[in-house]
Amino acid sequence: MRRLFLPLLLVTGTPVLADTPLVENATLRDAGGTWTVSVTLSHPDTGWDHYADGWEVLTPDGTRLGFRELLHPHVDEQPFTRSLSGVEIPDGIDHVLIRPRCSVDGWANDPYRLDLDR
Repeated sequence: MRRLFLPLLLVTGTPVLADTPLVENATLRDAGGTWTVSVTLSHPDTGWDHYADGWEVLTPDGTRLGFRELLHPHVDEQPFTRSLSGVEIPDGIDHVLIRPRCSVDGWANDPYRLDLDR
């Protein structure tokens, strides 16, 4: 009996890994000294209990240049695009990283690389 119970416990005790938000696309627009970043995300939002709740713009060394908070779930709007203006990108930076976050799973492990056209 114990031999049957242990494998069942191992299978049912395994956590289910949820999906972190995915950056489908991102663009940069020069706004005369600052930049506007537009990011298209997809995430299986289920409602207020689990949704993509933000994204950040980082330099290659991980310095945060901006954060866009997402204030509500987008259950029926997938994928969706939101923008952040006024982002100051230092000279010498040839790309930025976009890292999305969800209310349950936190920050995505693999940021999206967005190259600058200067």
